[in-house]
Amino acid sequence: MNKKLIPVIVIGVLAMVGLMIYSSMNLGTHRLEVCVEFQGRQSCKTASGETRENAIRTATSNACAFLASGMTDSMACEHAATKIRDLK
Repeated sequence: MNKKLIPVIVIGVLAMVGLMIYSSMNLGTHRLEVCVEFQGRQSCKTASGETRENAIRTATSNACAFLASGMTDSMACEHAATKIRDLK
């Protein structure tokens, strides 16, 4: 391998790792907790997102994953009553 190519490869790899770390840190501008009550049970999950709506959708989906079984229950759960608490 050419000795001039090795520093270029190392710098490229470090730049990609730095970009991945930077982009993952800036993702969650909105952070909140959503509590979902479905079929007599309750689950609360926290999520972050670029928009408040995206964070709500993600937290609701995560909470419903613990409460519902099957696609029909999952869809019904995602439309059930929720309590939202902003954390950031």
